[in-house]
Amino acid sequence: MDHGFWHERWARNQIGFHLPQVNPYLPRHWSGLGLAHGAQVLVPLCGKSLDLVWLASQGYRVLGVELSEKAIEEFFSEQGMTPQVSERGVFKVYQVGSIELWCGDFFALDASVVADCTALYDRAALIALPPLMREQYAVHLGRILVRGCQGILITLDYDQVQKAGPPFAVTGEEVRLLYGEGWEMAVLQERDILGESWKFVQDGVTQLVERVYRLTKG
Repeated sequence: MDHGFWHERWARNQIGFHLPQVNPYLPRHWSGLGLAHGAQVLVPLCGKSLDLVWLASQGYRVLGVELSEKAIEEFFSEQGMTPQVSERGVFKVYQVGSIELWCGDFFALDASVVADCTALYDRAALIALPPLMREQYAVHLGRILVRGCQGILITLDYDQVQKAGPPFAVTGEEVRLLYGEGWEMAVLQERDILGESWKFVQDGVTQLVERVYRLTKG
């Protein structure tokens, strides 16, 4: 899966992964992390998610990373914001107040950029990646994030034979393998959301389990 795939999805507005509201798991579980006011949150593959706005409204600093410049520009336009734009190495950085969106390849992000990120929010990053890239993603997160970083991870689990990704199926076993070394994890919530996901029903999926994890980097 190359960069062109995602650029084309955004160009054609094929963004079924984008939620038109704040993800309900975020206000439900975020406060349980016990983060300090003003903590910086890393949001990989953030798109134009409204979750960015919610995090900022709660007093957090947001550092989102997104490959698609179109997604970032739409985010600020839809929020009625005019960002300051600068170049930071291979990234183009858009900033308004406590929200910074870094346009570029997540795998080019180095530890110095996220040194202040004591929190992580992943709703659509891990499940957007095929298996090999998921492993690379977890390794990269472990390499760049500071010890003690806490976060929320949301996954989908279904029979990948019934439907091709993305979003890809990520089993509980795979999450344990990806984050088993160097991380502590706990399942906060788990439920079958097939009845709310008509596209999956149409494609023949018979069960669609959404899981919410709490992660802490050791």
